[in-house]
Amino acid sequence: MKAIFIDKDGTLIRDVPYNVHPDRLELYPGAGEALSRLQRAGFRLFVISNQSGVAHGYFPEAALEQVSERLAELLAPFGVRIDGFYYCPHHPAGSVAPYAVACDCRKPEPGLIRRAMTENGIEPAGSWMIGDILNDVEAGGRAGCRTLLLDNGNETEWVPGRYRVPDYIISHWKEAADLIGGRTEAVRASLPV
Repeated sequence: MKAIFIDKDGTLIRDVPYNVHPDRLELYPGAGEALSRLQRAGFRLFVISNQSGVAHGYFPEAALEQVSERLAELLAPFGVRIDGFYYCPHHPAGSVAPYAVACDCRKPEPGLIRRAMTENGIEPAGSWMIGDILNDVEAGGRAGCRTLLLDNGNETEWVPGRYRVPDYIISHWKEAADLIGGRTEAVRASLPV
């Protein structure tokens, strides 16, 4: 089994910090069409998201169920079904116990991706992580996936590291579907200086 692991905020949906209000969720342009193509090509789809708003007390963990339901509604017109919604509610500087902890599931740690792989029989070698910042890339690389960075301006630090150079940098979701589907000759990524 192969999968696409997708960061939520800034990649799958427009980034509105700490938003769990279903009416404010908006798919990133081209995401629905691209994910439809990838799902038809045999990839399972999993959302992988840091949700430290729980640890900071901005919203309860239960609010994430509504987010998951709304994502399903937004993707349904494209025939897309998300196979799993994995999130990390932790942050070491949080104010809500027991969420105020260091963990192995908060990206750039690979814990969420590895858990999704184990629970769903996914092989890392045929899988991809798509995200908008290098922490997403690092989590995917450390889990053994190939990685795509959706360069939409959200990564501002460009701190390099062993797993922080994506396999490819793209600027639109269509490029992700073309690249993963083998319909384009993409150039390997290099980070800005």
